[in-house]
Amino acid sequence: MTIRRATCRANGIRQFYLEAGAGPPVVLLHGFPETSFAWRFQIPALAPHYRVIAPDLRGYGETDKPSKGYDKRTMANDIVELLKTLGVGRVALVGHDRGARVATRLAKDHPDVVDRLVVMDNVPTRIVAREMNAKVAREYWFFMFHQIPDLPEALIAGREDIWLRHFFSDWCHDPMTISGEAFETYVKAYSAPGAVRGAMSDYRASAEDVAQDLEDAERKIRCPVLSLLGRGFRRGRPPVRHEGDLERDGRKSLSSPDRTLRPSSAGRATGSRQQAASRLSRRMGRSNRKADTARTSNAC
Repeated sequence: MTIRRATCRANGIRQFYLEAGAGPPVVLLHGFPETSFAWRFQIPALAPHYRVIAPDLRGYGETDKPSKGYDKRTMANDIVELLKTLGVGRVALVGHDRGARVATRLAKDHPDVVDRLVVMDNVPTRIVAREMNAKVAREYWFFMFHQIPDLPEALIAGREDIWLRHFFSDWCHDPMTISGEAFETYVKAYSAPGAVRGAMSDYRASAEDVAQDLEDAERKIRCPVLSLLGRGFRRGRPPVRHEGDLERDGRKSLSSPDRTLRPSSAGRATGSRQQAASRLSRRMGRSNRKADTARTSNAC
């Protein structure tokens, strides 16, 4: 199977994307601290059944890193314009982490574009902001750190490997899940000019993102929604509210009751990313019926 690497100009910026397969379109939006490379296992599993498109988000990877436009409405518009350029209509949309924030905003602003929505390892921005306290802030410390102007870029420059190693080790059930060539791929991506600033700009748009979310907080997403949340990946830390009630509040805020997918009691870790991708592919095929939400290990 060939995975095509391509760029096009859409919504005023040069966007990079991976593409493979044929069939109903599936769009994969990566999280932080990742790029489209994060989907390297899922693309081969999905491509035999779908046309898979995995872009680098604004500010990440090989996509442009402008000085503005990191609010989730603009980033969602990036994806909508990319799809128009590629001649793609309604899609199954999958977002992980920061990509889930973009995907959620896209589903609300452009419901005609999204046939089904998958959000992975994400609590909606306004829910995080609403519940912020000292305990939550300790877990979400990087939300605050990344929003400080200029300082993160100055401290991280030349130490991208240390910065990335912390997140990949801390957020994965197996601390060395991302290592070797895969880790070096991310180090190279975030060592490129403007790469750290681009990722920080994503976080620095948080106030604008919360304002956008509050505008339509009562409007639920109407398409089928699958929520995948990592269980127990904090590796023994004391639990905080956002890993229980906060996640449930987030799910309730996304979709109407008749379209919400409820959590199951799947195990703490999946057997392999390829197996997880295959399960996701099978679930995505159930476009006309409800399914239980699968809980999986944190996807890094």
